[in-house]
Amino acid sequence: MDFDFQYNLMKQAGFILTQSLLTLKKEIKEGMELSQIDDLAATVIKDYGGEPAFKNYQAPFANKPYPYNICVSLNDILVHGYPEKNKFIKDGDVVKLDLGVKYKGFYADAALTLTIGEVSKDVKQLIDVTCQALKNAIAVALPNNTLGDIGWVIESTIEDAGFKAIKNLCGHDIGNYLHGDLQVLNFGNPNEGPKLKPKMFLAIEPMASFSSDVAEEVDEYVFRTSDGKVGVHFEATIVILDNKNEVLTPIV
Repeated sequence: MDFDFQYNLMKQAGFILTQSLLTLKKEIKEGMELSQIDDLAATVIKDYGGEPAFKNYQAPFANKPYPYNICVSLNDILVHGYPEKNKFIKDGDVVKLDLGVKYKGFYADAALTLTIGEVSKDVKQLIDVTCQALKNAIAVALPNNTLGDIGWVIESTIEDAGFKAIKNLCGHDIGNYLHGDLQVLNFGNPNEGPKLKPKMFLAIEPMASFSSDVAEEVDEYVFRTSDGKVGVHFEATIVILDNKNEVLTPIV
């Protein structure tokens, strides 16, 4: 496949996703029904010329398609939470928004964590540290470095701050598919694992909790922290270039 062709379409998918996610971030407020967020996500993506990537997506790890346009995960729900009817945003909630966009057959994937009203200093620190882990991972996602370098930076950033990196969920390669077979782990050792090469597209997604490094499966999509406390998730889609990378979903 011609790289310039793929790059341009991936870049547009990333732009649509970034604008959509930032719009949602501004609109979410206390009292909002989660199904409203789902409806708004579909509308905003389509207004920008894309398609919701998650709606009816058959994940390789699941037996049934995902039925919503976005994942909205509250508090101890770490990832893939359902934006259902009769569930509402409350003061003090920690909200993870995970969104995918499809544009002319190519995909982008990104996530962020936001807070509603006041939360504790510890929760704020967990969010800040996980966000920094994503930034640090992006900084080392360079040609001739390895996936182990990315994992090591994520793990060390989170665990040096006294928290736990989630080790049984991970990022992935992406392109004209949403989830590839390449695992971008949130732990690892420097100089180990596959080398990063130009023209690779990756979704890097650090996840963290207060005291558990393993997420507990609720069902085939939804995972929660096993300690029952708040979990945090950030994600960005990037492309490896000849001597640098480019973030296609610059949400942090």
